[in-house]
Amino acid sequence: MTESIGNSFLIVVLPLFIASDAVGGSTFGLGEVALTGVVLSLFGFVNSPLQPFTGRLSDRTGRRKVFVLVGLVLIGAASFAYSLTSAYWQLLGLRVVQGVAGALIIPTTVALVNDLATETTRGGNMGTYNTFRLVGFGAGPIAAGAVVAAGPYALSVGGLDLAVGGFDAAFYFATSTATLSFVLVTLFVRDPEPSHAAGEGSVGGFAVFDRSGTHLLDPVFTLGVVTFFMAVGIAVFATLGSIINPRLGQGPTMFGLQFAAFILAQILLQAPIGRATDFYGRKRFIVVGMVLLVPTTAVQGLILDSWLMFFARFLQGVAGAMVFAPALALAGDLAPEGESGSTLSVLTMAFGFFLVAGGLEAGVVLVATQVEETITPRATPVWAD
Repeated sequence: MTESIGNSFLIVVLPLFIASDAVGGSTFGLGEVALTGVVLSLFGFVNSPLQPFTGRLSDRTGRRKVFVLVGLVLIGAASFAYSLTSAYWQLLGLRVVQGVAGALIIPTTVALVNDLATETTRGGNMGTYNTFRLVGFGAGPIAAGAVVAAGPYALSVGGLDLAVGGFDAAFYFATSTATLSFVLVTLFVRDPEPSHAAGEGSVGGFAVFDRSGTHLLDPVFTLGVVTFFMAVGIAVFATLGSIINPRLGQGPTMFGLQFAAFILAQILLQAPIGRATDFYGRKRFIVVGMVLLVPTTAVQGLILDSWLMFFARFLQGVAGAMVFAPALALAGDLAPEGESGSTLSVLTMAFGFFLVAGGLEAGVVLVATQVEETITPRATPVWAD
């Protein structure tokens, strides 16, 4: 949770930092908005394709904890280094470093949760883990805005009066969350007892087609595809604020509440749904969740009332909660012994790519349909404007 607070912290801080006078230099021919998009999406571009490799490497070594610790060191160092940057290329370089750190942390932490669980507790454990990450993801942006807005800070250290700007304070805060995470992992997290490490001849990990011949597609790959499309459908909402707000006649505060409604449903329901899958099976929850995602996503293109949009987003969160934690648990059930990292990285990689694909999807659709950013409030549905 503390690591996700620090990471989500930067989602709010970096766009403000780029828009300020604190950084300059070449923008590589990009405008401010485009450059901000590149900086934010670079994390997903880098960490997602690396996750199967780091997951596989952790399987072969039989050690997860060291990957998490190295990743936290990289995240903390990069977060601190933001306070020293003065050029846009430095921001891009630091996001690459953080992307590598994410690839070290994400698949190995999920694999650790899987390794330390049993078939009768895996769903609940995955749900609890995701809940804490979402709490951190939701709390980070709120804290980020408050820290930046309250700056500069006057400090007195050893008789010296120091002034710390809002951006520097935000970067120091992100560094502190990575440091706290490092301490907590060092003290309280252990690798499971070694039983079997994936070797050179292992056939686990990424596969598109079912090796057993029972099904056309590999079950874990199928879960990854499901996770990807679920996440893209959810993520596209965040990129459409300039369309949704005038259409519903609302401000950014209401849009923020609608965005948070999805996270709220996830926080409330992932753990209980995960526990329920331990008793009633995983597949039925995933199927029902994906079916529910269709109307709860489609109806958002028709809604003309702010609170109805909030309710639709909450129901979409319910559907998402029925998919992600059960899918991780089912992939964990299917993972061969000693191959949790490479198996579960298929799903975490798919979810990571949504950070990039969601925004690209929205941009392509809006350009293709020539939807303008200024929509008459409470007008007809988007495609009829």
